[in-house]
Order: sequence, then C-alpha cells, then structure tokens
Amino acid sequence: MNTKRSVINNFLWRFMERCGAQGVSLVVSVVLGRLLGPTVYGTVALVTVFMIIMQVFVDSGMGNALIQKKDADDLDFSSVFWLNLFMCSLLYLIMFLCAPLIAAFYDMPELTPVVRVLGLMLIISGVKNVQQAYVSKHMMFKVFFFSTLGGTITAAFVGIIMAYMGCGVWALVTQMLVNTAADTAILWLTVKWRPKRAFSAERLKGLFSYGWKLLVSAILDTAYNQLRQLIIGKLYTKADLAYYNQGDRFPHFIVTNVNSSIDSVLLPTMSNAQDNPAVVRNMTRRAIKTSTYIIMPFMMGLAVCAEPIVRLLLKEEWLPCVPFLRIFCFTYAFYPIHTANLNAIKAMGRSDLFLILEIIKKVVGLAAILSTMWISVMAIAYSLFATSIISQIVNAAPNKKLLGYSYLSQLRDMLPQIGISLGMGAAVFSVQFLGLGDIVTLAIQIPLGVILYWTLSKLFHVESFTYVADTVKGYLNRSNAKEG
Repeated sequence: MNTKRSVINNFLWRFMERCGAQGVSLVVSVVLGRLLGPTVYGTVALVTVFMIIMQVFVDSGMGNALIQKKDADDLDFSSVFWLNLFMCSLLYLIMFLCAPLIAAFYDMPELTPVVRVLGLMLIISGVKNVQQAYVSKHMMFKVFFFSTLGGTITAAFVGIIMAYMGCGVWALVTQMLVNTAADTAILWLTVKWRPKRAFSAERLKGLFSYGWKLLVSAILDTAYNQLRQLIIGKLYTKADLAYYNQGDRFPHFIVTNVNSSIDSVLLPTMSNAQDNPAVVRNMTRRAIKTSTYIIMPFMMGLAVCAEPIVRLLLKEEWLPCVPFLRIFCFTYAFYPIHTANLNAIKAMGRSDLFLILEIIKKVVGLAAILSTMWISVMAIAYSLFATSIISQIVNAAPNKKLLGYSYLSQLRDMLPQIGISLGMGAAVFSVQFLGLGDIVTLAIQIPLGVILYWTLSKLFHVESFTYVADTVKGYLNRSNAKEG
C-alpha cells in the first residue's frame, strides 16, 4: 500500500470515528440539554474544568514522544505505560483529596462527590493512553472507529435513561464515566499490544527529553483554555457558563471531526519524513489548504444559521448561546493553520520551539483575559477570537525558517477558501429576511450553501476543490479495482 493511499485510508477511518462519536455525542447533548437545562449543564462544566486540566498529565507528553520516535519498541511503550498508570493513580488521589476545596471554591458543597466520581476517568484514561499511542504510531485508525463509537453509544443509552429517570447531574457524570470505560475496554480487546513486565528509566529519560516540553506546552494551553470557564463559573452564573459551553459545542463538533482526524494522521506521517524539510513543507501546505477548504464553509454556514438551529434543537431557553456559537465558529475556522504548523514543528523534533511558542501565546492570552474578565462573558469570548488571530502568526513564524513556508504564504493559500466561504455565507444569511419558519429556512439555507460553495469552487477554479475531488475519485477507483 503506497503512502498516499495509507494516509487517506487512515484519515477516512479516523474521520468516520470522529463523525460517529461526535455525532452521537451531539445528539445526546441535545437530548440531555432539553431534559436537564442550562443549570445542570453548568454544574458539570464547573467540575470538567479541573478534569480537563488533570487529563493533560495523563499523557505526560510521552504519547507524542512515542509517536515521534522512529524506533520506539515494546520496552519504550511498556515503560511509558507503567509510568502513566502510577501518575494517573496519584492524580486521582489528589483529585479525591481536593474535592472539598473545589466545592468550597464555587461555594457548592454538592460538588464534592461529583468530583470524586468523575475523577475515576483519570485512572481509566491512564490504562488507555499508551494503547492509543500504539494505534497512532502504527496507523491503525480503524481500531479507533470501533472502540470510540462503541463507548459513545453505550454511554449515550446510559445517560439518556438516567436523565429520564430524573437523576439530574448524575446522568451527565455517569455518561462521561461509562464512555471512557467502554472505549478503553473495547480498545484493549481489539489491539494486540500488551505492556510487558519491563521498565527502563533510561528509555523514559530519552522520551522525556522530548516529551516534557510538550507536556508543559499542553499544561499551559489547557489551563489557559479552561481559565475562561473557571472565571465565568466563579464571577458569573452557572447558566452563563452553560451558554458559553453550549456555544462551543456545535462548532467544536465539526472542527474536532475534521481537524483531529488530520492531526492524528499528520504527526506520524510527518515524523517519518522529518529528515526531508521539503516533504514536510509540502505536507503542511496541503494540510492547510485541504482542511481549510473543508472546515471554512462549515463554520461559515453554522454561524449564519445559528439561531434557527439552536431554536429547533435546544428550545428558546438556549438562545443566549447563539452569540458565543458565532464567535467560536469564526475562531475555529482558522484552526487548520494552527494544527498544520504545530505538527510540522513537532515532527521536526523541535519540542523546544513548541514550548517557546506556547509561552508567548499564553502571555498574550492571559493579558487579554485579565483585561476582559470584569466586563462581561461576551467580552471574554471576544478576547479568545482576538488572541487566536495573534496565535496564527506566532505558530507559523518558525516554519518560515524550518520549512521556507511563511505566514503570508499560508494566508495566500487560504484566501480562495475564505473568499468563496464569505460569498456563500452572505447568500445563505440573506434567506432569514424572508421571514419563514425555522424548518423551512434551514431547508432552503443548507442546500443553497452546498450548491453555492460547489459552484463557486468550480467557477474560480479553486485548487483545493480539484485536489479533493481527484483524491476521492482516485481512492474510489482503486477500491473498486481491488474489489473487482
């Protein structure tokens, strides 16, 4: 199997896995949102802030180190597994003991048992983490499809049943816990790799020299991203936090499906070509152009159709999340430029540069948060959009020297996708002035957007359109020839 076919095949499996899992999760969140309301969602969001920060330590940067290391063997994987298991147990103990302090911080004593139960996800994730790195390293993304989808569907049934039974916040907690547990169990049943009774501090030292910089970078990034929610939960109401989070959910669903699929395949593929900067540059350029071509119209379409979508899916009580949803759409629309540049830097073994970039971005971001936190939740959201623009420039800067691919060159590669997305968005948005019902409005907007984007792509000879179409045709032809 040639490299291009292997990459496409693994991307498609990863994309289907993300679409399936996130699709089910989105449906479940809509159902639970209608059953439980913003206040319950806000309560779980308060705890999730700390869980997400703790989850960063589960990886310890070692997962990426295993993927990046060309000759990683069983001793490397086993050593990281036992270290992760120890670290996760220690982290859970910290969460367990700190639960009353977290509850006191929010002045909500009822959060203590929620923190302690939800914290069990850390130990389960520690068991799963190295298996995930093994799957990514060996480009076995078909396995992710079955494990993730199985866990998500199982958890969906449990969560919805508990919500109907009136379990409130525990419906969400149990759903999250079951999802991680089922996902891990299926992954262990389908992946043959098992940790050996072996441990090498020397191997860990080598991996840690690369991984610790990614760990610190991830801690900075996660703590920074969760800081906004932490501040909103402390200074404003649980409902405000729920609206902010729900505004993030829909665009995050789309971006996670496309961007994380590309991200998962891109790092191991680039790492294999790390000795050839020209090849890595071409991969980076292709990733930016193609993923932008896919993500940009989705984000534009969701932003202009936000109000009828929220009204139909989540009821009128969730309409305050619409402005946040639009801000997140415009922020996420440019995520491909972040993902491609950072993966190139990691693949080239420059985790030191990766860390420096994170420090610069977080200093700027922290200043933005501190200057807006006392104004309003909306001001906090706008600060995220502003700093994301600055982050694009920062993330792209090293690759001018490493790969000969500057930020201005990257913008030029993105301009055709941006232009036709704006044109499509303006036309689709105008439909709302007809004053039709939500269902009829969306029934016109969605096909109109698809037809316009396709037409504009052909009319202006957008290169990414041709590439995607040719790639899909080539893949289907080879698949048909193989079956024949």
